[in-house]
Amino acid sequence: MTLTPALTQFRVEVTAQGVAHFVFDMPGRSMNVFSNAAIAELGVFAAWLTQSDARGAVIRSGKASGFCAGADLIELGQAYDMIMAAPPAARGQLAFDHFFKLSAAIRALETCGKPVATAIGGVALGGGCELSMGTHYRVLADTPKAVLGLPESLVGLLPGGGGTQRLPRLVGVPACLPVLLEGGRLAGAAAVEAGLADALVAPGEEVAAAERWVLSAPEPIQPWDRPGAAWRKPDLAAWRARIMQETLGHYPAPLAIIACLERGVPQDFDAAIRTEMEIFAALIQRPEPRDMIRTMFVAKTEYERQMKSGGLPPAVAQAVAALSPIWRAGATPGEAGVDGAGYWFDSEPITEAKRAMRAVLEDVARAARALELTESEQRLADYALVTQAGFPAYLGGPFCRLAHLKE
Repeated sequence: MTLTPALTQFRVEVTAQGVAHFVFDMPGRSMNVFSNAAIAELGVFAAWLTQSDARGAVIRSGKASGFCAGADLIELGQAYDMIMAAPPAARGQLAFDHFFKLSAAIRALETCGKPVATAIGGVALGGGCELSMGTHYRVLADTPKAVLGLPESLVGLLPGGGGTQRLPRLVGVPACLPVLLEGGRLAGAAAVEAGLADALVAPGEEVAAAERWVLSAPEPIQPWDRPGAAWRKPDLAAWRARIMQETLGHYPAPLAIIACLERGVPQDFDAAIRTEMEIFAALIQRPEPRDMIRTMFVAKTEYERQMKSGGLPPAVAQAVAALSPIWRAGATPGEAGVDGAGYWFDSEPITEAKRAMRAVLEDVARAARALELTESEQRLADYALVTQAGFPAYLGGPFCRLAHLKE
């Protein structure tokens, strides 16, 4: 047997039957996420598997908590800062090169010439779901804990590891839209019926079932790589109209996902994932993803943890009480359209709706500036104001907006 690669985020265990188990088990973490190191090791494993004498591979988690919860959002924020520090003309290519690594590694795995199966016993979200779709067979444990989903739109992003291209090819465009646009999840028989999972087994049996499939010597080729495979351009005009009606275009992620489907699905797969990344590279430069990650993920996690462990600092409730009435009294629905790299109300021409939005934001900012909150309290207050007072999630909250004004 070919010497296995030395890895830190994964480990490789080869059975006596010649099946390589690629075990995702990040050190010091309760849940696996796709860090830069994990993405690099996925590429290393794909290259190793191609030239090894292994009969195939089973990808599984080494943690009881689940398979993979998605991207390392802390590293993603650092990447955003790195990209935005570069000259404007260089940012698009810099973003493409940085974030395409996951897509390239998954593509290398699914074209390695060996059958690869995924055993999913817990959550497989974001990049975890994208990795599973990049394998040839998916075995899902029959438990509510084992769910597949692509929730990137909920934090202002789109799946950039091939998710907008594999999902519609597996389940069809109509079934993929709630998952991509609304953060929908699939589990159990529903995932199998949709085509996202291939087999449903009792909890604890998913690894053995995946290994049996690999040992059956199946043809390791994806539906989109078969000769003559082709998909038509989807008609998403009704969905675009619905998104514009509900969001007025202020949330760019759903519109970017629609563009990925319209432009990418009709293309051959290698071109399609590059199209997806071109759209992702433009989206990641906008302020909305950064602000939504800060508030709707980082602050949300901190908020829920503190609520379980004794409650929020009193300053958070005081901030909500002080700022909610100001926002509710002056809030305006604004107008449709996402312009340039800034928020819609920052763009020309200036209209009455934009003036009104600016005025209420200035009122809220003045009131927020007078409050003396720590950075943690500001994040918690922003999450509370978004979820309880209707402050727009795409702005990240009053204190997030105030930080932008200081930049």
